[in-house]
Formats: sequence, structure tokens, C-alpha cells
Amino acid sequence: MPELVVILVVALIVLGPKRLPEVARQLGKAMAEFRRQSSDLLEEFQTRGLLEDEPEENKPPRPAPPPPAGSSTPDKPASGQA
Repeated sequence: MPELVVILVVALIVLGPKRLPEVARQLGKAMAEFRRQSSDLLEEFQTRGLLEDEPEENKPPRPAPPPPAGSSTPDKPASGQA
């Protein structure tokens, strides 16, 4: 909080009491536009599936891919063997 007060006092000294509200208003509009654009971009990524909703540690493990056709696994003998 003390840092914010120092920044405001310096801005008041540099800009003056007449320009400070105008600059603050422009800064507020720019920040609102930035937030809107970033949320639009984030929404676009989510709808296209380019951004994952959950961190990887919260997701269940993916199942192993099936073995290639015709190969045998150590648990099952290949066809024709007993």
C-alpha cells in the first residue's frame, strides 16, 4: 500500500492535478480493453481445444494404446502356441 501512495504522489507531481484524472481514465479504458481482448482470446483457444482446462496433474492418466495387430503380449501366448 505505501508503494501505491508513492506512485500516486509522483504521478500527481509529474502530471499535475488537471491531467491526472484524464490519464487515469485513459489508463482504465486501456486496461479494460486489454482484459476484454485477453478473455476473448482465451475463450477462442478453449473452443478450439488448443488450451487445456485442467493442469496435467489433475487429469486422469490416459489409457495405453492397443498393441499392433498380430503381436503377442507377455501375458498371452501368440496364436498357435500352447
